[in-house]
Parts: sequence; structure tokens; C-alpha cells
Amino acid sequence: MVSKEPRKIRSMFGAIAHRYDLLNHALSMGIDLYWRWRVARRLRPFLNQHAPALDLCTGTADLALQLSRYSRVVGCDFTHAMLVLGRQKVRGKSLDSRIRFVEGDALSLPFADGIFSAVTIAFGLRNLASYRQGLQEMHRVLRPGGVLAVLEFSQPRIPVLKQAYVLYCKHVVTRLGAWISGDAVAYSYLPASVNEFLTAQALSRLIGECGFGALKSVPLTGGIAVLQLGRKEGKPAQASPQC
Repeated sequence: MVSKEPRKIRSMFGAIAHRYDLLNHALSMGIDLYWRWRVARRLRPFLNQHAPALDLCTGTADLALQLSRYSRVVGCDFTHAMLVLGRQKVRGKSLDSRIRFVEGDALSLPFADGIFSAVTIAFGLRNLASYRQGLQEMHRVLRPGGVLAVLEFSQPRIPVLKQAYVLYCKHVVTRLGAWISGDAVAYSYLPASVNEFLTAQALSRLIGECGFGALKSVPLTGGIAVLQLGRKEGKPAQASPQC
């Protein structure tokens, strides 16, 4: 099993931060940008100007930038080098008034209870030492009626696509990622962490066990990625995630 020791995860992402965007977009052939756009569009009915959205494990702020079209956003990550790059991107787009950054641990969030209209986490949950503890923290900081969106890699259901995806991750992602980033450890960890992560069905069950209702699982690009949606019980949001 891959190690999820927080110190090692922080160090690893700090080491590849300077190449992170290039590798994300190159290795996914730009599809990762589409996935984040889909998340923001899906959450649009639930976002408002009265309470900000929280983008957890925000990295270099790609999803935060998409969300900022509809809401104020707080981007939170525990890797300082990622946040430095995220701030640079936000300033370059003159969006400082829409997005602010907080350095913090997803397992012990530095926020009060019930202050966010939505919580998103894209390709970050699988890196947490405890998925359950992370989801419970997300539930805690959401307002009643607030929406959770978890975007993660999954295993495609179509046999031919699944085989191609496994080969691509094993050979292309590992080798090309190591070559471009100069960090072979990081780009052997990333495919391994995907393989060891929960199935979409198991993740949906865990989200439900952590107090979320109105669960919805949305496969993207043949199931290569899955968007999991849930809502914290309480005063209803403007619509249901299932709409």
C-alpha cells in the first residue's frame, strides 16, 4: 500500500508543484479542465454570494477559478508551494476579491462550523490519511442544505477503455510524469493511489455514512472520473444535487 503519511504527501506535492499544471493538462490531454468546469456548472444552482464555497486540496486553484464565476471561494491546501502558484494565477486574472487562500489540513480544517455553501475536493480525497475524517470535516464546515462535490478518478466500466486506461496509467503516466517532473516517486505514487482508492460505489456509501444525503454519482468520460454529490441535511438548498 502507498504511504499517506501527511509529511510525505506534503513534501511530494511541494516537489512537483512547479510542473503540476503542465503535467495535469498534458497527461489528461486537457480533459481535467473539462471535468472541473463540469463540477462548477453542476454546483452553480447552489452557490450564492452570502456564503463562500470551499475548494479543499485546491492545489494551484484550477477548480477554485471555475467556482469563482458563481461565488466567492476559499481555496485550502496544506502544501505551501501549491498555494504560492495558485495565488499567482489568481492575481494574474485579477480575481483576488473572489478567491482567497488558507493553508490548512483537510483532516482538521481551520474553519468554524457551518459557514460554506459548498465544499469541493478534486483529486485530493484519495491522498488523505483518513477518508472518513476528511469527509466528516467537510460535513462540519458546510451550512445546512450545503452541497458536497467530490471529483476523483475511478475505473472505466467499458472493458476496452478500462484496459487502455490501466496501460496508460501504468506506462505513460509513470514514465512521462517522472521525466517531465524529475520525480519518479511522485508519478509512481499517483497511479498507485488511484488503484488503491475506493470504488465509486464504496465512496458513495462512505459519503452517506458521514451524514450526507441526496447522493448522486455522475461518471465522466466513460467513468475515468466520477463526480460524487451529496447534501448536508437541514434547510433545503435551491435545488437537489439530483436535478
